[in-house]
Amino acid sequence: MLRLVLPKGSLEQSVLSLFQDAGLAVLRDSDREYRGRIDDPRIGEVRILRPQEIPVYVARGYFDLGITGLDWIEETGSDVVQILDLGRPVKLVLAVAESDPAQSAKDLRPGSRISTEYPNITRRFFSQLGIPVEIFLSYGATEAKVPDIADAVVELTETGSTLRQNLMKVIDIVLTSTTRLIMNPQSYQDPEKRSAAEDIKTLLAGTIAARGRVLVKLNVSESNLEGVIKVLPAMKAPTVSKLFGNGYMAVESVVEKSCLNRLIPLLKRLGAEDILEIPIMKIVD
Repeated sequence: MLRLVLPKGSLEQSVLSLFQDAGLAVLRDSDREYRGRIDDPRIGEVRILRPQEIPVYVARGYFDLGITGLDWIEETGSDVVQILDLGRPVKLVLAVAESDPAQSAKDLRPGSRISTEYPNITRRFFSQLGIPVEIFLSYGATEAKVPDIADAVVELTETGSTLRQNLMKVIDIVLTSTTRLIMNPQSYQDPEKRSAAEDIKTLLAGTIAARGRVLVKLNVSESNLEGVIKVLPAMKAPTVSKLFGNGYMAVESVVEKSCLNRLIPLLKRLGAEDILEIPIMKIVD
């Protein structure tokens, strides 16, 4: 049975929602509970901890399987097997005050003070550029330290809105990070644990693939079938079957939900009838 560790904090709700949709709901007595359970024979223990710690604990074998960001895998230098990219891209950026003339990292003067929660990544980044800098470990409110305490920050952002609100500008991207499903290398070599982990990966990947997609089903006369098929998106090709004894065909296809507001009226104009939009929970290749 797998020992699983999930992230607390900003990733917590999105990860718990993903597991819920995948049929692997995490059960806890309260939102503040750090231990949970999943009613699945492949998972024996669930812990919820800070994502910064998760790569280290998985690498050391305290847990078989975990979810964290690529940023923390790189920052901690943890030896883990990355078995699935769960998406949700964010950027680790270098930012300075709006009034600073610097336009890229190469414009920073040697000896610049950099405040960050990612000292190791930051050190490697500036070392590759050949620019000596002074790095200060930040425990939060990093943006507030410019310009009197620090000359620049290396900060994680999704939209950059917090930086802009603090009158800062992004001048370089240090790392693009996504959420990852990771596994302990020794556990990965264990056939039973690896098989269980691959099952979990299949469920999560199938759930992610289904998000933003729906199943469209419709009926159309044989005379209008070709026109409908020409405009109907599909993962491979629409499924078409003949209805009994009335000259109509049943058509179904998986399509992007975002296109439905244009697609459904078009299908109706082309002769489609009885159009259904059906939610999809998983798509497994």
